[in-house]
Amino acid sequence: MLTFVLACVVPPFLLAVTTTALVRRFAPGWGLLDRPGPRKVHEVVTPLGGGVAVWLSVVIPLGLVSITACGCLPGLTLDRFLPAEVSASLDFVQIGSRLGLLWWILGGATLLALVGLIDDFRNLPWLPRLAIQLLVAVGLVLAGVRGTVFLPWPWIGFVATVLWILVLVNAFNFLDNMDGLSPGIALIAASLFAVVLLTGTAHPHWLVAGVLLVLAGSLAGFLCHNWPPAKIFLGDAGSYFIGLLLAALTVVGTFYEGGTGTDGRHVILAPLFILAIPLYDFTSVMLIRLGRGHSPFRPDKNHFSHRLVELGLSRRNTVLTIHLATLLTGLGGVLLYRVTDWTAALLILVLISCVLGIIAILETVGRRAQNDDVVTDD
Repeated sequence: MLTFVLACVVPPFLLAVTTTALVRRFAPGWGLLDRPGPRKVHEVVTPLGGGVAVWLSVVIPLGLVSITACGCLPGLTLDRFLPAEVSASLDFVQIGSRLGLLWWILGGATLLALVGLIDDFRNLPWLPRLAIQLLVAVGLVLAGVRGTVFLPWPWIGFVATVLWILVLVNAFNFLDNMDGLSPGIALIAASLFAVVLLTGTAHPHWLVAGVLLVLAGSLAGFLCHNWPPAKIFLGDAGSYFIGLLLAALTVVGTFYEGGTGTDGRHVILAPLFILAIPLYDFTSVMLIRLGRGHSPFRPDKNHFSHRLVELGLSRRNTVLTIHLATLLTGLGGVLLYRVTDWTAALLILVLISCVLGIIAILETVGRRAQNDDVVTDD
């Protein structure tokens, strides 16, 4: 399994380090620059377009895997490049259809990345951006990216999946307000989801876990350039791309296997636990904005990260604190696969609720009277 993990992580990591350096070099000439201003938290002109590098670092490796899987290159087959334990457990007939669904997901994520890239060049109104996100979400659900939520009414799974995609796409966009914050949280989440799919279920789910590891490797390589103080920003292109990938992959990934593995359906809480911090930040910010009569997509300084800075933490320590909180709640999701009933699962839920309660207290203490006109870009 270690060989599989390294094979999935190392190539996109090296590719991301290289492509991000190239984007950093050419972004000023392309006009991809984020300049300081009253609506910004950074003080120097910084290149945008890191999402382009993340996109390349995910799509290129997965494209090569798809080419070998479909036998397009004579003499090169996927099983020749996989560890024996992986090849023995894969159904190479079924994997073709799964790759087809994967490319539907990558296509939708690419479309949103293009919309985000346009927004990076020129600020687009939130309504057309949301409309395109909705169209992509509905398209993916129709293509087969749909959760059942264990209810007999298919339309509930349809609506729930569309909402899940929309929330996560915008949650990771909202979190992209400090150096290393959004990609770091996505890296932790992708890694933990991969751990669950490889070790938590009765049989490893190599394909979806492999895609998550490729995403994790790409984000790790990008963070080499984005760690505070950042030399390049992710941009909306990147936050939309990683948000949609994580949303879709958590739907197509198998977290509960009836009759195998763990005994109860409590493990379906794993995605909520692993993504508790992004979901909390998104929900709290939306409620604050609506409570003040503002547009829910109006950028401001009501994020958890801004509260910690107001309490006196440096931006680097703020990012580290939120990463650790994400890891803590995420490990609760992994722990679900080590307990056997809802009683134990509820204890983990209480633990995570306490973590979110601490965050809420810190936000309340850190909230100061501020000028609503001084905001930051989401």
